[in-house]
Amino acid sequence: MAYTTIDDPSAHFQTLLYTGNATGSRALTNDGNSDLQPDWLWVKERNNARNNNVWDSSRGVTKSLRTNLSNAEATNTTNDTIVSFNSDGFTVGDDTDGVGVNLNSNTYVAWQWKANGGTTTTNSAGANGADHESVYQANDTAGFSIVTYTSDNQSGDTIIKHGLSTAPTFMIHKARNASSTIWWVYHKNLGNGGYVNLEQTNTNQTGSTNVWRNTAPTSSVFKVGLDSIAPADGRTMVAYCFAPIQGYSKFGTFSGAPEAGRPFVYTGFKPAWLMIRRIDATTNARWYILDNVRNPSNVVNLELYANESSAEATRIAVDFLSNGFKLRTSASGYSVDGGTFIYMAFAEHPFVSSKGVPTTAR
Repeated sequence: MAYTTIDDPSAHFQTLLYTGNATGSRALTNDGNSDLQPDWLWVKERNNARNNNVWDSSRGVTKSLRTNLSNAEATNTTNDTIVSFNSDGFTVGDDTDGVGVNLNSNTYVAWQWKANGGTTTTNSAGANGADHESVYQANDTAGFSIVTYTSDNQSGDTIIKHGLSTAPTFMIHKARNASSTIWWVYHKNLGNGGYVNLEQTNTNQTGSTNVWRNTAPTSSVFKVGLDSIAPADGRTMVAYCFAPIQGYSKFGTFSGAPEAGRPFVYTGFKPAWLMIRRIDATTNARWYILDNVRNPSNVVNLELYANESSAEATRIAVDFLSNGFKLRTSASGYSVDGGTFIYMAFAEHPFVSSKGVPTTAR
């Protein structure tokens, strides 16, 4: 069996940097080895404090959410933010509303994941082990699906088909049509009764029997307690589901260590994108985001935060290696002695290709 099924991760995930010019209908083209039409697009302004904005091709380019806020989905009808998802990138508008995608002279990073090109499948209630209808688009090769569904304030199990053939180990859920509804994050290492929130710095909320119904996702469905994550009838939900793919993605945990023994974390690939979150304390428990395009060589020291609008900051954080990452800091948000951390990582290149060719170090 080959080490990996994905020799070119840029077919499924890419990072693009650009500078705004306030010009409408501006097409931005990815520069990876493969063309990539994004289905989940996450844009952050780097040089100013501005919201993390996300769009996806299931909800459409006029619908945005902010990962650092609990606000309801925003709708833009003036065509001045994201105009279209293209065959190898996306088009932005003139940003007259100041959302933060194309303001003149400001710098941006766009993280992009491929699902199924916007083509969705509807799974009816009662079909394939699900008891609620869901609409999903899935990229089974890369272990990523976007799922939309509607709540009914059910107090028992709510079973939703996610569209993948492998069980997700990382999921992000958000109510779209309700403000003050938090982002619920499932990670296998939090336990089936645990969760954290994308827009917060809370510790692992262990012992919940309702949120995930104390049940791990299966290879076809996940369970939620809709009276907990969407406590009202008719709330429209979106879920981003990720299953690990050897040589391409990994969702794991590590323990912090004293300064002299900062941990190395094996992923099985050279990272392109990494998000780290402390889960045992609220001190500096940001969602730290690092990537290989803002830092094409080690040390990786430019950080942004999923849970904050803050501008990009500099810190000697990690090294990206051929088969994982090495912590370079003992800061409490990354690797404090005795701390517990989760991470989400995607590859620049597998450690070993399907043809047995190893990747080089940075």
